[in-house]
Amino acid sequence: MKAVWYERTGPAQEVLVHGEMASPVAGPGEVRVRLEASGVNPADVGRRGGTYRPMEYPRVIPNSDGAGIIDQVGDGVTRLKLGQRVWLFNGQRNGRAFGTAAEYIALAEHLVTPLPDNLSFAEGATLGIPAMTAWCCLYCDVPIVGQTVLVTGGAGAVGHYAVQLAKWGGAKVIATVSSAAKGEQARLAGADLVVNYRTEDVVAKAMAFTSQRGVDRVVDVDFGGNIETTLKLMGMNSTIALYATNGNRTPVVPARELMEKCIAIRALVLFALPRPLLAAAQADISKWLAAGRRIHNVAGQFALSDTAQAHLAVEKGDKLGTVIVDCARLLPAG
Repeated sequence: MKAVWYERTGPAQEVLVHGEMASPVAGPGEVRVRLEASGVNPADVGRRGGTYRPMEYPRVIPNSDGAGIIDQVGDGVTRLKLGQRVWLFNGQRNGRAFGTAAEYIALAEHLVTPLPDNLSFAEGATLGIPAMTAWCCLYCDVPIVGQTVLVTGGAGAVGHYAVQLAKWGGAKVIATVSSAAKGEQARLAGADLVVNYRTEDVVAKAMAFTSQRGVDRVVDVDFGGNIETTLKLMGMNSTIALYATNGNRTPVVPARELMEKCIAIRALVLFALPRPLLAAAQADISKWLAAGRRIHNVAGQFALSDTAQAHLAVEKGDKLGTVIVDCARLLPAG
């Protein structure tokens, strides 16, 4: 099969290789997916760049999300079938060196979910880690119906899905953004209040929106960078669900302030969550997809041979949505 891989970490254009590899075979409990699209997440870029951790395997096929068609079914598979359109997450995680920047991937069936016919493969590849992370940040504790949820980075890949899923769950949603264009995306997703944190007072806006009560839950893209502001707008018995902290990776946690409002911190990374919770997320996301029109932002599309350019597009940091690598057809660069 055609694939892209790296054998050392570093800049995308220096370490990513496009070539031929042996096609995987579906083992017991696994399905093989003929990939049509691969989603590039910031964590995929960070792992390839070496900023997350050292090389875990001699050779890595990057990218963890994708969509395609099942073309092999291993022994013991009961939930999925040959020829089924699917989306997947965590392809290159938890002991799997080979991700979705390839024509095929074989992985356990519990990481694979049916893809509705009305979604393109590129749209399906935007689900994966972003939608699963958004759902887990929102629903891993208590029901959010009637709550006020603040989503930081409400136009980002995770944040945009968090806004949509929170509205579907019956919450009122505040989204913070950094530009007018991103604000429009958050409004389209259903945010009740959009605040540009570069030009507006997030605390004042959030407190006024909640009649000074504070928010019930924050879905946070940068815990360390936001904590000083976040603490000022949290309500009593509220929760901060954090999935990243790149602005300050070793923040000082003000325990006394958390205690005085009984604020819970729910830190999560998708690959470490228990399987029953992940299964609940997949089931709920499927219901959500079936219940109405959803927005799936494709930030750009690149040929498999241009995976390095796709990684650079993520590194720029100005994308709206998920950068997609097309695994099955040749595309012009861009």
